[in-house]
Amino acid sequence: HETQTTCWDHPKMTDLFQSLADLNNVRFSAYRTAIKIRRLQKALCLDLVDLNTTSEVFKQHKMSQNDQLIGVQDVISCLTTIYSGLEEKHKDMVNVPLCVDMCLNWLLNVYDSGRTGKIRVQSLKIGLMSLSKGLLEEKYRYLFKEVAGPTEMCDQRQLGLLLHDAIQIPRQLGEVAAFGGSNIEPSVRSCFQQNHNKPEITVKQFIDWMRLEPQSMVWLPVLHRVAAAETAKHQAKCNICKECPIVGFRYRSLKHFNYDVCQSCFFSGRTAKGHKLHYPMVEYCIPVST
Repeated sequence: HETQTTCWDHPKMTDLFQSLADLNNVRFSAYRTAIKIRRLQKALCLDLVDLNTTSEVFKQHKMSQNDQLIGVQDVISCLTTIYSGLEEKHKDMVNVPLCVDMCLNWLLNVYDSGRTGKIRVQSLKIGLMSLSKGLLEEKYRYLFKEVAGPTEMCDQRQLGLLLHDAIQIPRQLGEVAAFGGSNIEPSVRSCFQQNHNKPEITVKQFIDWMRLEPQSMVWLPVLHRVAAAETAKHQAKCNICKECPIVGFRYRSLKHFNYDVCQSCFFSGRTAKGHKLHYPMVEYCIPVST
């Protein structure tokens, strides 16, 4: 394989990607993408990996040169450290060799589709951190820190590199069009315009901008909402399929009193008599206490 660029997928990775096709009926691209990424995140056990752990492993493996290209063996070594530590906490859930194989496979698909056998250090960091476990704003802080210079400020080029690496995640799932395509320039411009076109931005300015859910990155906050909604049980009945209680996202009509829809019916566009798809709805990802 030294000279060839054969694209090889682990059989379980092939199965996973085939299963993601079931989600293509979700009408809204940000949700469709986030639900696919959530399924991928859980299959790779990255939903169990703390952001802090990921960051510490990068330091342990001396991955400080973001522009450096690293080979497959170095990636495997880093992933083995992450998953071995995870196995100690979650013995019954983590199969280290399988997780390493699957995660390596995914990283190569996202950042080395030409199969050169090399990945930029920064791409590895952005990919793993985007799918690690942590609070959303903490994740923004970590991502910013990885691309910012020693002054803890970030210029347009550095922000562009961060957004470029992040958007490869939905791109690999065939979902890039909804997020402005592979061109991240408009997003970079909007961030710096919001900050009076100063040459550099601070972490606070970056987080404030990310709170606006810019087009190229909206899938990331939606991924966090999807994860939060997974175990939510709402004491309400879906007016379409009659599911009760509603599990996951709950959508409540602003037009009709006491009209609730579960996420499955809402995402697939099912309706009940007298309720149109264009009617405004409010989303709940956690149960509302009375």
